[in-house]
Amino acid sequence: MASPRPAPAALPDLAALSPAGLLTALMPAGELAAHVARALAEDLGSAGDVTGQAMIPADTHATAVVRLRSGGVACGGAVAEEVIRQAAVDARLSRHAEDGERLEAGATFLSVQGPLRGILAAERTLLNYVGHLSGIATLTARYVERTAGTRAAICDTRKTMPGMRMLEKWAVRCGGGTNHRIGLFDAMLVKDNHVAGLAPKEMAERVAGAASDARMRSPLRFVEVECDTLDQLRAILSLPAGTVDMVLLDNMRPAQLADAVRMRDSAAPAVLLEASGGVHLDDVAAIAATGVDRISVGALTHSAPCLDVGLDIDVAPAPAA
Repeated sequence: MASPRPAPAALPDLAALSPAGLLTALMPAGELAAHVARALAEDLGSAGDVTGQAMIPADTHATAVVRLRSGGVACGGAVAEEVIRQAAVDARLSRHAEDGERLEAGATFLSVQGPLRGILAAERTLLNYVGHLSGIATLTARYVERTAGTRAAICDTRKTMPGMRMLEKWAVRCGGGTNHRIGLFDAMLVKDNHVAGLAPKEMAERVAGAASDARMRSPLRFVEVECDTLDQLRAILSLPAGTVDMVLLDNMRPAQLADAVRMRDSAAPAVLLEASGGVHLDDVAAIAATGVDRISVGALTHSAPCLDVGLDIDVAPAPAA
């Protein structure tokens, strides 16, 4: 008789980590270094900064100041440190604000002191990271502000730029949001294409068996099922407690969401409800007011505008020999 399969080890609770701890968990130091190295290689190629080498004497030192030209939530300082470490080896970066801190327009986020050639070689890559990540953090903060006083957490999705997911999800947390699953590997989310053609009862039966199998095979953060109708939700809520952790209510308007919350409260209070699909800043407050637990917003990552940031140089005399 075969030995029983050991239970999968539990995954760490990402929500319990600080933003700095989350970045380390999502992208350990070696992975962050490799990510930055690829970004720098796009800009520097094999020849390096040919303009800087031709124009700037090797012994020229400077102080560079990175400012948020538009007010918002600063993010990307930890990544900027790695950019400077690789592209401006003898320079020193100082943080004037922490990742996740709200700054007024014109406020200083970072400063760098060292050889000007290295600073200029790092400039665009550093600003690309900081502007993009600060834009995500700032947009997330706006959604969080609109839902203040409700139980709803604002969540990201997998609608991220390829290769940037871990950093983008970190930026969402810096803006006060909550991370959904990281990828296809760490949580089970049954979507409409998984159950196409199944009646609600058949769908629930299929989910119950699949959830049990998935929990035995892999460590999961949660099991979630997408429901397009209240009939599907009713069938899922009838499953034994612990079968499903969460239900995604897809493209339901506030009146339907309120009905879903009442149904959940009556049938299975432990199941979390997540509103998703077509969520915008102008309607997120009404969605949150229905009593859902989570609201997932793809726009946090796929549509956040880059925050306007700039790097200004003050040239200093060359250091004494």
